[in-house]
Amino acid sequence: MSRITVHTTDNAPEAVQTELGALAQKFGKVLNIHGAMAHSPAVLQSYVALQQVIGDYGTFDSRTREAIALVVGNVDECSYCQSAHTMGAKAAGLSEDQTIAIRKGSIDFDPKLTALLELTRQSTANKGAVKDAAWQAGLDAGWTDSELTELSAHIALNLFTNYFNHLVETDLDIPAAPGL
Repeated sequence: MSRITVHTTDNAPEAVQTELGALAQKFGKVLNIHGAMAHSPAVLQSYVALQQVIGDYGTFDSRTREAIALVVGNVDECSYCQSAHTMGAKAAGLSEDQTIAIRKGSIDFDPKLTALLELTRQSTANKGAVKDAAWQAGLDAGWTDSELTELSAHIALNLFTNYFNHLVETDLDIPAAPGL
């Protein structure tokens, strides 16, 4: 059970009403994570700002972004984010079986993506540190230095939401991700 109540667009602080309303429109409702983030304008505005910067300047397509989020959510054991990003990944063209393989770290359908997700897994598990061989494998797979450094922004955004969910114990209000 969540430690805090979930705000709606009607009772959220004025400083976040516009952003919360936009998120509700995008997702068809106020998701529990967003309504909980609305308790602190600093939290919701930070989340929205990170999303906006990645949207404006990021180079990864939605399929890749969702795959990164699935890895971070799995390593960090965030059931809410694994569930949300399973939905997002399926909307971006990944099958449910592929989302499971990504979470397990056993993908065999895209070698280039595999290299990026291994970097994601190592970075998330090791406080940002990755092995030289994993970095080189990313380059050898066709990722650029710019893309590999951009990965840090995606990991940071997903750790931000994972940690938030762990902190407030966000209740799941979306379909649960398949078990592993």
